[in-house]
Amino acid sequence: MFVKYPGIILLALTFGLAGCNGTEFQKASGEPLAWDSLRGEWVLVNYWAEWCKPCLEEIPELNALDRDERITVLAVNFDGVQDPALTELGERMGIEFTMLAEDPGPKLGWKLPVALPATFVVKPNGELLETRFGPQTEEQLEALIGNRQANSE
Repeated sequence: MFVKYPGIILLALTFGLAGCNGTEFQKASGEPLAWDSLRGEWVLVNYWAEWCKPCLEEIPELNALDRDERITVLAVNFDGVQDPALTELGERMGIEFTMLAEDPGPKLGWKLPVALPATFVVKPNGELLETRFGPQTEEQLEALIGNRQANSE
């Protein structure tokens, strides 16, 4: 069948891949988040776990960064906690930024971090700039973003 109807296969692949442009992730709240809706903003995808003391230390810093209209912070639970348990855990830990119900890494071509906390820094054009390990401060990340914006202007 593949040899007999190659045009149909090409057409099916074209339509199948066209649907991949709109990458979406599910938030812990159950709502979808379109990755393309974050274009024009710096995105910090932070991997964390309840047992990770440095993760806990950086939550207030990330909360502050998320209040900056140029930056969106997304939380990914390293242990795969799901549904209401994830929302409850995030509230208990003081996470005010958006928590994702799934790891965006596989869809974005990222590997699971080897250490926690891990923060993937994504430029406003959607390109991964770098991955940072260890607790980050608001000052460190603001400096990185500010330096990158100054260099691109």
